[in-house]
Amino acid sequence: MNVKPDFSKHRNHAETAPAFLSVWGMQAYYGESYIVQDISFNVHEGEILALLGRNGAGKTTTLRAVSNLLRAERGEVTKGSIELRGERIENLSPADLVQRGVVQVMEGRHCFAHLTIEENLLTGSYTRKDKAEIARNLEKVYTYFPPLKTRRTSQAAYTSGGEQQMCAIGRALMANPSVVLLDEPSMGLAPQIVEEVFEI
Repeated sequence: MNVKPDFSKHRNHAETAPAFLSVWGMQAYYGESYIVQDISFNVHEGEILALLGRNGAGKTTTLRAVSNLLRAERGEVTKGSIELRGERIENLSPADLVQRGVVQVMEGRHCFAHLTIEENLLTGSYTRKDKAEIARNLEKVYTYFPPLKTRRTSQAAYTSGGEQQMCAIGRALMANPSVVLLDEPSMGLAPQIVEEVFEI
């Protein structure tokens, strides 16, 4: 697997500041096979890092290892370390990681089909207690993705694939994350919306 960080906007900062997220010598299996072996990378605050590779190369496994979702599917990190702000996080639960600001947007949209768009978004704020903050975050998501505001009372099952992808990303943003792990973020989105997602 190729790992390609984008340091173009923060190169000087990246060279001097400690990494925000660090993966060192990680080995992980999924099912009954080792998918990821000896992968290392750093992400500094404000940077975008892209994992590039063919299907089955281990991109999704790497993201699920960072968010600790592998264990739910008989997977595990067996070697190496994952650090957030210098703290080892590979043994924390997914809920603990969300509390620390690590949120993953799964491949394939994964909206709650029977809930409305707005109800889906609000599920992303379950770790937040301040109602005013939740309202601000909701308005921020609607500002980023105007189609969601238009469809906010529609059941997610009856919205387009692109709207469901926006909803999944918006739901992650409702948690005020410090790290967002996007698995196939452009799937189902028009090129213009893809550009907007990466700008956001």
